[in-house]
Amino acid sequence: MTVKAIITDMDGTFLNDAKTYDRSRFLAQFDQLQQRGIEFVVASGNQYYQLITFFPEIRDRISYVAENGALVYEHGQQLFHGELTRHEYQTVIGELLKDSQLHFVACGLESAYISENAPEELVALMSKHYYRLKRVANYHDIDDKMFKFSLNLPDSLIPALVEKLHLSLDGIMKPVTSGFGFVDLIIPGLHKANGISRLLKRWHISPQECVAIGDSGNDAEMLKLAKYAFAMDNAADSIKAIADYHTDDNNHDGALNVIQAVLDGTTPF
Repeated sequence: MTVKAIITDMDGTFLNDAKTYDRSRFLAQFDQLQQRGIEFVVASGNQYYQLITFFPEIRDRISYVAENGALVYEHGQQLFHGELTRHEYQTVIGELLKDSQLHFVACGLESAYISENAPEELVALMSKHYYRLKRVANYHDIDDKMFKFSLNLPDSLIPALVEKLHLSLDGIMKPVTSGFGFVDLIIPGLHKANGISRLLKRWHISPQECVAIGDSGNDAEMLKLAKYAFAMDNAADSIKAIADYHTDDNNHDGALNVIQAVLDGTTPF
């Protein structure tokens, strides 16, 4: 069956460890994708305003499932955004603030927000993922449409935190891992596959006509959705178990190699 859409994660997948990619190679590939009517979609836990900076020449010719599915842009136009109720938002904030050692970013439609008391190294780290990041004195006072939270902590502490938040925020937010010490709290059901499905419905494209490429826990749903699911060589074992196909690691152009295979019609295409 003909491939009509290619969907890729960014960190650990499309981007190498230096947070770059072979731009000239990809732009040449993108021209071929356009000629064949194949949609290119970026699906990431990162902020839309960060993601578009990686594709300045073509930013409005591709689509984005940002914030792990909470925000969807189709060719430069906002298509969808999730939103917590005010009560739900305050409940989450109250739970997260119980641990004074836990620092986090609250993600909204207009900006992301971090406490003015957060350590400088965390602010610097989060600024790489959230290009619109405001410091706030009180999370409770934020006036925005809120849909996600991002936490960063040592990998060894993540399993216990995820288990705790699964229980305390059940039905309000779902914790998912995205690698590199990050845990995102997403609105249940608003994962990457949900955002992708919104685009596919508009384009009249079946998941059977899609390629998806990922490496971390927050890619699980989109890999289960797409017929051609590729795990990076650097992917978590749980992701490799989901994906039917594998590609090279993110430092050896694994995602671009999958795109090339689509264009060349080589196995499994």
